[in-house]
Amino acid sequence: MTAAVPHGAARPAGPPATADHVGSGLLTFAGVLLVLVGSLNALDGISAIAGSHVFVGNAHFVFGDLLAWGWVMLALAVAQLGAAYGVLALRAQWARWAGVVVLVLNAFAQMSFVPSYPVWSLTIIAIDVVAIYALTAYATPGRWGPASSGQPPGPGGTT
Repeated sequence: MTAAVPHGAARPAGPPATADHVGSGLLTFAGVLLVLVGSLNALDGISAIAGSHVFVGNAHFVFGDLLAWGWVMLALAVAQLGAAYGVLALRAQWARWAGVVVLVLNAFAQMSFVPSYPVWSLTIIAIDVVAIYALTAYATPGRWGPASSGQPPGPGGTT
């Protein structure tokens, strides 16, 4: 929350107050997407392990069978929910990068899962791509790149 500044008064020094809110919102969005994809993968995994009839019958997989892919989806769901906790509750850098890794692995796993539920798998891959963007688009202030002094860069890009 920003403090009101009377008209004509000087603004306090430092970066604008809204700069961190944009990144915070983007990280929250990414964390919520991780929870969503993790929950959907858990449902997929449990359905595949239980032998549910929601999947295409007689699907041919490159390797393994529907039961094996059910366990893979369940393991990925646990990893995604763990990364989501790290992003949402801890705001940890390791959780952001763990989320990226687990989302990339999930996209590849969903490509292998396409024969059993094509439209659903492609939808999950699209959500994975958006979540990867949200996790990588924002750099934490002070951690990545040069520190901002709050002044515009001088000639030649130096402050």
